[in-house]
Amino acid sequence: MESLIPTWQVSFLFGILTWIVMSSMFNLTQIIRSVIKPLVSRCVTSGAPVILKIQKYQHTLLDALFIGLSSVVSVPFYTGFLPLLFWSGHGKLARQMTFLMAFCDYIGNCIKDVVSAPRPKSPQVRILTVTEDEKENAMEYGFPSSHTLNTVCLSGYLLHYILSCYENSDAYFQLAAFACVCLFVGFIGLGRIYLGMHSVVDIVGGLVLGLAILKFWLSIHEHVDNFVISDQNVTSFCVALSFLLLFAYPTPELPTPSFEYHTAFTGVALGIVTGVQQTYDHFHHEHVARVFTPELPVAAFAGRILVGIPTILLVKFCSKALAKWILPITANALGVSIRSSGYVPALTASSTVQKSNEVKQSNGYLQKMLFFSNQDSFDVDTGIRLLQYAGLAWSVVDLVPSIFSQLNL
Repeated sequence: MESLIPTWQVSFLFGILTWIVMSSMFNLTQIIRSVIKPLVSRCVTSGAPVILKIQKYQHTLLDALFIGLSSVVSVPFYTGFLPLLFWSGHGKLARQMTFLMAFCDYIGNCIKDVVSAPRPKSPQVRILTVTEDEKENAMEYGFPSSHTLNTVCLSGYLLHYILSCYENSDAYFQLAAFACVCLFVGFIGLGRIYLGMHSVVDIVGGLVLGLAILKFWLSIHEHVDNFVISDQNVTSFCVALSFLLLFAYPTPELPTPSFEYHTAFTGVALGIVTGVQQTYDHFHHEHVARVFTPELPVAAFAGRILVGIPTILLVKFCSKALAKWILPITANALGVSIRSSGYVPALTASSTVQKSNEVKQSNGYLQKMLFFSNQDSFDVDTGIRLLQYAGLAWSVVDLVPSIFSQLNL
């Protein structure tokens, strides 16, 4: 009789747990950083003249163009775009884009915080940050460029999906589509340098890493999707995986928002898995109505957007409120000391305690996991953020489609 928990799942989770322990014991993050950071930092410094040459052509129109392009490939944009993809009937593509985005975000941010390489320095280089998202991005480390990495992976996968759907397309169409993707990636990379957000080495690093991740993903994406829609202990495995990935995340040289971004999108992936597991046969199979067809006309799709967007925002608010109430109670019941970086005012530590905790981040991975051993407290905001975005994503693929069904949308 087949076991309830597949052996490969146990082995995979045990492998991550082993990595956490070994990384803590041998301080691998510091070792890797001591080797790579000086090399990347020298490239950033030596690449400043290239940035200045590109910025000589600065113009308000170019400012607007590259700011707009950066916004289009940002994580908040994808977070807003992916629900529309689910509701348009392209469930498989939406799932793959979500999981690929979570994978890219985790790998890219891990490397950023392991290397902890600086961005180009201002005022020598003009750094243009207009949106709040860009201002937060500027607080992260520079290598590799997340915008370049995400653009390569997601636009490359979208190209693969389109060409797979139109296998009989002629060579001119395929060449034109490939050229458009290359041009788009090139503009994104150039724009990040023009805006002063990255040096050439950051762009090259994002490009190379993106191509490697895309090649790897194209070899496993069908297996991933088949697993997600199967009934092989999927939800509990993904919960355990999400939990371990939080602790496997490397400690940066100085605190950055990268870990928050990873936590949010890991929550999104977990919520998608949970919802699809429950409703695949009803709302996400390959024969659901798709937009621009008689079964789902544009007017009905617009109705879905008008109903769906307010609903998921309400769920996000409620999920956060519920997590802020449940997690502190659960932690207190278990005798776990907790603090809050801002979500729970009553638990917000003083600035002195926060600085002390930042210093203690150097204790390593194992202390993060066994927070009761060498850490005074555990930041409850991490759990709140994970549950908040998991609830939002679950509503996208479960609650909202159920409402659509009731409203005949």
